[in-house]
Amino acid sequence: MSDHDNDNGGNTGVTFTLDGQSVTARDGETIWQAAARHGTDIPHLCYKDSDGYRADGNCRACMVEIEGERVLAASCIRAPGEGMIVHSDNHRAKTARKMVMELLVADQPERAAAHDPDSELWHYAESQGVESARFPAKQAAEPDSSHPAIAVNMDACIQCNLCVRACREVQVNDVIGLAGRGAEAKIVFDFDDEMGASTCVGCGECVQACPTGALMPKTLLDGDQMLAITPDRQVDSVCPYCGVGCQLTFSVKDEKIVAVSGRQGPANQGRLCVKGRYGFDYIHNPERLTHPLIRREDVPKSASMPFDPANPMTHFREASWDEALNLAATRLAAVRDEHGPSAMAGFGSAKGTNEEAYLVQKLVRTGFRTNNVDHCTRLCHASSVAALLENIGSGAVTASFAECRNAEAIIVIGANPTVNHPVAATFIKNAAQRGTKLYVLDPRGQHLDRYATASLRFSPGSDVAMLNAMINVIITEGLYDAAYVEAHTEGFEDLKARTAHTTPEAMAPICGIDAETLRSVARGYATAKSAMIFWGMGISQHTHGTDNSRCLISLALLTGNVGRAGTGLHPLRGQNNVQGASDAGLITMFFPDYKSVTDA
Repeated sequence: MSDHDNDNGGNTGVTFTLDGQSVTARDGETIWQAAARHGTDIPHLCYKDSDGYRADGNCRACMVEIEGERVLAASCIRAPGEGMIVHSDNHRAKTARKMVMELLVADQPERAAAHDPDSELWHYAESQGVESARFPAKQAAEPDSSHPAIAVNMDACIQCNLCVRACREVQVNDVIGLAGRGAEAKIVFDFDDEMGASTCVGCGECVQACPTGALMPKTLLDGDQMLAITPDRQVDSVCPYCGVGCQLTFSVKDEKIVAVSGRQGPANQGRLCVKGRYGFDYIHNPERLTHPLIRREDVPKSASMPFDPANPMTHFREASWDEALNLAATRLAAVRDEHGPSAMAGFGSAKGTNEEAYLVQKLVRTGFRTNNVDHCTRLCHASSVAALLENIGSGAVTASFAECRNAEAIIVIGANPTVNHPVAATFIKNAAQRGTKLYVLDPRGQHLDRYATASLRFSPGSDVAMLNAMINVIITEGLYDAAYVEAHTEGFEDLKARTAHTTPEAMAPICGIDAETLRSVARGYATAKSAMIFWGMGISQHTHGTDNSRCLISLALLTGNVGRAGTGLHPLRGQNNVQGASDAGLITMFFPDYKSVTDA
């Protein structure tokens, strides 16, 4: 390793020479990053140019020569210096990189028998004229097919450690590691278990990061662990599952989805969970409708008649779109005309686009002539929306998941993100790894407890008592942001009076958390320069759900933790476009852009 390999700090706007061209590096950029931004592709295998991945410099595929230095440097971890002269395409640098590639290829199956002959490894080997190696191969590892979705073929592993960083530092699942020493070093799952027997959650981040084909989706391989399916096109889309709204790309072969990869987006930054990456087989379920169906005239409606979804033609017949749409419009208009608009209603989906949400509410309001239109926002988070509208004038979240990176403290209450919003949970875990104080408030306990500064397993239903105790501490100890409260809030004196008696000592018997712990959490949240609160339906699905949300909003407003980087209120939604559907007016009391129907 070069003496300068780890010298990666602090240069701002330095100008250096790369292959005879003047290049200005941005603050914090490495030689590799500056080169890539200027169109120079330096081979790399152990570095992934994506959010959350740090450079490691262990594969040595990106070596460059720096004039005046005795040894070559790994460009992925070396910062440029002012006036530095760097060569990535001279004989010495290219010869060294070619030798590295030949050594790596020596342990690989031949390309014709490779698990992924189109991998990054083979791409860079080909670009450097390396097709085979002069060196003997080590003994190949046995394949591991124990995982239901991921094929493990360690005979293709180059120990770049990208899978380790993907698992431990990006998704923070702590399953993959490196064991052994020297020539005996190897990638392991947990305590050298088979992947299928390990604690792997199947997020597939390691598969997406692997540059060699050692980790691949099973859907693309045949029984001999060789690539059997090459997608013919890719389609960008959005994950249909939880409320995170991860952007993804479908790989399609013969009009069937065969694989999924994460796409860079503000909600997920390229990450996916097991559902988004592998839960796509339902799309090809033979029971899905592919044509409009109309009930047969000889089959009247009856709850007593058995119906098999796999054989709908016992009750229905195929129809054209024109016939089906005309029938639906005629029947709906007849109901409206006979029974009046109040007999009509429409329920939309928060998994649709903004445009679709707008059209659904438009159909109901102009076609049905009623405001009886809704979607899930008033079911899952009705109490949260009511409290947010009442206290901050908007039912929207005030910050994205990614703002965790700027937070000094995070409260998670009434939610289990690692299960219900797995990708959002990765940002919370990332923050905890960086030293952010994480307070998990959950009567049951959960996986995030492992990363928490404090975990409060309070008595179910005592949310208001516990949160009011924290408000009491913040007010009585003068930890609130007086300037923010004065400038941006109202009702402070009333809140102070109402919580004067809710001391931690008084509330401890109710919520089951000792007074000192309540004080500690309140102080930790209030003294942080930036703090966020995430909550789920454990807060909203109560008879006192609105009061629960009011308490959380009051905590944030008291401490000025709204409207700045690393701050905010974030009710974790159940579907990925609850916000957009509400913005578009798919809700009974608002037209688009939250214009009240009572003002019309």
